[in-house]
Amino acid sequence: MSIDSVLKKEGITVISKLDTIKVNTIAANIASKLCLAFPEHNLNRSALFSSLSRIDMYIAKMQKDDSACAKYFYKNNSIYFNKETNLNFMASLAVHECIHYIQEIKNENNELVKMGLYNGNSNLGLGLNEAAVQLMTSEANMQNETEEIYFNISLKTISPNYYPLECSLVNQMAYFTGTYPLYNSTLNSNNVFKNTFIAKSDKKTYYIISKNLDKLLTFENDLNYYVTELKYANKVSSIKLLNSLILSKKKDIYNLFFKTQNLIIKKCFLSEFNSIRNLEDIKEFTQKFYNFKNVMGYSDEYTYYNDFYRYIMEELDKKRTYIKTYGDINLFEPKETSLVLIEESKSFISFTYTFAKKIKKLFGYNKNKVDINDF
Repeated sequence: MSIDSVLKKEGITVISKLDTIKVNTIAANIASKLCLAFPEHNLNRSALFSSLSRIDMYIAKMQKDDSACAKYFYKNNSIYFNKETNLNFMASLAVHECIHYIQEIKNENNELVKMGLYNGNSNLGLGLNEAAVQLMTSEANMQNETEEIYFNISLKTISPNYYPLECSLVNQMAYFTGTYPLYNSTLNSNNVFKNTFIAKSDKKTYYIISKNLDKLLTFENDLNYYVTELKYANKVSSIKLLNSLILSKKKDIYNLFFKTQNLIIKKCFLSEFNSIRNLEDIKEFTQKFYNFKNVMGYSDEYTYYNDFYRYIMEELDKKRTYIKTYGDINLFEPKETSLVLIEESKSFISFTYTFAKKIKKLFGYNKNKVDINDF
């Protein structure tokens, strides 16, 4: 498909091309932002400016329902700015798109092979990559953290307007890996973050989360489509159907967000729990588990974190007693495997906020009856 066909399909009509002086000004600004925000990645400002200044930039008319301020197309290395946006803030708007330009890897046929955390061959990781790029963009633009509510999910975010739910989940993943592996892979399109997170959880968990983030993007796109259609609907039957679809899609987004968050909590904290050897490890683990509440999402019905926290703290008491009695734990000693929490192979994450409430109502909360596979 030609570039003109792609632009037409996206509803983009080019109005004018930015002159060299304007492009260079934007490139210099973004090069400085990235170097100042991420000094640990040893970005070369001059080389970065030289690279970014080669991007073609345009003012374009976009569809009325398109909320994007700027779009990057890898096939012709161009950025298109929505004519409705404030052009004085082009540099801030273009950071996200310029990171896409930095991270892309194409083959000899100009086909996208990798773009940061997105794998073009498997078509997996788009949501993960968009969130990582947006987190970097918000940091580069020195965006302040705010408290927001999306689909009845309350969370703190530095990206209130773009991919807030995806950013929250990826930020939770980075809580265990640190941001260095995340941003290193985002910029260099390597597997550092993937391998680091797998070491903190497992391979299956990484791929489930990646797929869920992609699915979350799809759900949000579907929702935007229904909302747009509702604006122009004039039949009662169509209005009722679209309202029903909108409500259903919002529930899908809500459920998928918490399902993914629960998976991160369970797999990562179980992994860290099983690595505890001494009392200092217990202290650090307890503090880390408690502080996780600062990066997670909440709702009035959500109980998973609190329930799992209570369960793990009970198991932690057993380890503490063992260490005080027998000394540090040797993780390679067979006799001490009873101190490791293991899930049965056929178990799966079914202990959600709704299921937890039903169990508590039916039996009452009894710590002695709680098992890891209940989560």
